[in-house]
Amino acid sequence: MTFKIIGASLSPFVRKTRAFFAEKGLDYELEPLMPFGVSDEFKAKSPLGKIPCLEHDGRALPDSSVICAYVERLHPESALYPSDPWDYAQALWHEEYADGALVGAGIPIFQGRLITRLMGKNVDEELAKKGEEGIEPFCDYLEGKLADDRKYLVGPQLTIADIATASPFVNFAHGGWEPDAGRWPKLSAYLGRIHSRPSFKALIEEEKASLPA
Repeated sequence: MTFKIIGASLSPFVRKTRAFFAEKGLDYELEPLMPFGVSDEFKAKSPLGKIPCLEHDGRALPDSSVICAYVERLHPESALYPSDPWDYAQALWHEEYADGALVGAGIPIFQGRLITRLMGKNVDEELAKKGEEGIEPFCDYLEGKLADDRKYLVGPQLTIADIATASPFVNFAHGGWEPDAGRWPKLSAYLGRIHSRPSFKALIEEEKASLPA
């Protein structure tokens, strides 16, 4: 019944899954895998060749959203999905908003300022700036969703909505960009709270230690 998460730690989807496990207090093994030129053996487990992929009880399950939903059913304690139907739907929406659009819009930040360096190339500021401009509407939207007294995106406690939303902003920070607290004060404070949780803090510190200075 051991859990194994397959994927690269810098992936926002792998980080999302690992943070979810940490919030659940569940142990797992991490098997590093970059999602480039993956083997046919891995594609048999994850047909789209994407990460993460979960191995559990002799079976494989791809996709971070599916993995988290599966683990929630196995371990419903410390619930990370709301019980209220409307809040549940809102949490799923925020997860899809982050996974399906926010991540992609901000990829140029990470690629332009970090991946280039990891590959021994010059930083591509033009590409990074396009990413910064691309995520501004997402920041505007999230700022509007965070009421002055709201700690989380949906309901009174942390949910999958917060884990999914906070994860790509770690990549943006690795790429040298964080929301301007003057323009997006609620979003900036919100991300500070989520990223300071032990589930995220430990992963961020682990990742920073592996990145070039």
